[in-house]
Amino acid sequence: MGNTKKMKIYTLEQAKDKHLGKIGTEKRDKYEYELRLDLLGEMIKQTRKERHLTQSELGEMIGVQKSQISRIERNAKNVTIDTILRVFKALKAKVNFNVELLDGDFRIA
Repeated sequence: MGNTKKMKIYTLEQAKDKHLGKIGTEKRDKYEYELRLDLLGEMIKQTRKERHLTQSELGEMIGVQKSQISRIERNAKNVTIDTILRVFKALKAKVNFNVELLDGDFRIA
C-alpha cells in the first residue's frame, strides 16, 4: 500500500541550471538577455499606463506610430537604445545602464 514517491523540489536557479545550463553558457545567457528585454517592454507598458497615456499618445510624444509602441511593449528585442531612451524620457523615468566586462567579454546587465 505504501508505494509513495517523493517529488524532488528545485529552486528556480537549480531548474535554470539544469534546463538552460549554468550562468555563462550561451543558452543561459541568451535566455537571461531575452528575459531582460521582455521585462523592459513590460516596464514601459506599466509606466505608460501609470502615466495615463495611450500607445498613440506615447508614440506622438517620441515621433513614432502606435504600432511601434505596441511592438516595444510586446518585444523590445529589435529596438534601438535611442528609441528606448526617448520612450523613458517621455515617460519621465530615469534610466540606468550597468555595463560589466567579465573575462574580456562585453556584457550589458
